[in-house]
Amino acid sequence: MEVMCEQEATSDRRAPPAQLAIVVPAFNERENVASLVDALDRALSGLSWEVIFVDDDSPDGTATRVRVLAQRDARVRILQRVGRRGLASACIEGMLATASPFIAVIDCDLQHDETLLPAMLDLLRSGDTDLVVGTRYSTGGGVADWARNRAAASRLATRLAVRLTKIPMSDPMSGFFMLTRASFERSLPHLSSVGFKILMDLILSAPSPLRLAELPYTFRARRHGDSKMDSLVLWEFGQLLLEKLTGGRVPLRFFSFALVGLVGLFVHILTFVLVYVTGTASFSTAQIVATAVAITNNFALNNKLTYRDQRLRGRALLRGWLTFNLVCVTGAVANINISQWLIVHNSYWLWSAVAGALVSVVWNYGMSSVFTWRRRLST
Repeated sequence: MEVMCEQEATSDRRAPPAQLAIVVPAFNERENVASLVDALDRALSGLSWEVIFVDDDSPDGTATRVRVLAQRDARVRILQRVGRRGLASACIEGMLATASPFIAVIDCDLQHDETLLPAMLDLLRSGDTDLVVGTRYSTGGGVADWARNRAAASRLATRLAVRLTKIPMSDPMSGFFMLTRASFERSLPHLSSVGFKILMDLILSAPSPLRLAELPYTFRARRHGDSKMDSLVLWEFGQLLLEKLTGGRVPLRFFSFALVGLVGLFVHILTFVLVYVTGTASFSTAQIVATAVAITNNFALNNKLTYRDQRLRGRALLRGWLTFNLVCVTGAVANINISQWLIVHNSYWLWSAVAGALVSVVWNYGMSSVFTWRRRLST
C-alpha cells in the first residue's frame, strides 16, 4: 500500500508532457545556448515545452554547455552527433527524438524571433494549418544588415524556389518554422536529409499539399560566433530542387557527383591540351597527366561539395584520395571495355561512348560512397 502511494505521489510530481518541442541544430554555439533557453522561457511562459539541441560534436564544447543547463532545467535536452554533419539531418533527428505533437525549428544564433512561437502554435492548434513559417519577405518582415553576396544569394534562391515549385510562399528558404507531428511523419519517408534547407524538403516531400501559413518577423543580427551560411548552400539548394523535380528518382548526391564529373572532363581536356599541344610530352604521357589531374580535381570537389557533411580531413584525406584513384581507374577500364564491346557489335559510336561513360559514372559514384566517403564513428 505504501509503495503504491509513493508511486502515485511520484506520478503527481511529474511535469506534464511537452506539447511543443523546439529543435535547435547547433555547431559551435556555446555562447548562445543559455541566452536562447532564457529567451524561450520568457516567450513560452505558461506553455508546456522542451528544447532539443542537436549538436554536431562542436569543438567549442556546445554539447557540454547544454548538459550543464539540462542539469538545472528538465526542459533542456541534448542530442550529440559524432561523425556526421548537416542541418537538415540534424533537424530530422531532433524531430524524431520528441513525442510532442507540435515541433518548431529555430536557429541557435538568436537571429530568429522566438516571441513568434506562441502565435505559430495557436495557428496549428486551430486545425486549419499544417505548417507555419516565419517569413522575412512579407509585409512586416525584414532582415538585418547582410553582406551583399548573402542577400543576393538568398533572393536568387527564393525566386528559383517559388518559380520552380509553385509553392505559395514568400520565404521558402526560411529556417524558422513550426509544424504538426502528423505533417512531419507524412513527409519523413521521402526526405533527402542532405543540405541546409529542411523546410523546402518537408514541403516537397509531402504526399499531399500542406496547408501553409506565414507570419512576418525581422531577422536579427548574430550576437556571437560565425554564420554557417556560405556560397555552397546555394549549390545544395539547387541539388534539392533537382531531386524533388525529378520525383526523387535520382539521389541528390548523384546529381552533384555527375556535375563534378562534367567539370572533371573539362579539366582533363584543358590539361591534355596544355601538356600535349605545347609539345612538352607525348600523347600517352599527356593523357596520363590529364587523367591524374582530373581525378584529383574531382576528388577535391566531391569532398567539398558532394560529401560536404562527410568531408575528409587530415590523414583520412590521403587515404580517401588513394581509394578514389583506385575506384576511378577501375571505372575507366569498365568504360573502355563496354564501349569497345558495343562498337564491335555494330552499335552507333556515340551511343557506345555514352553507355561506357554512364557505367563509369555510376560505378565511381557507388564505389566511392562505399570506400572513400563511408560513414565513420569519428571525424
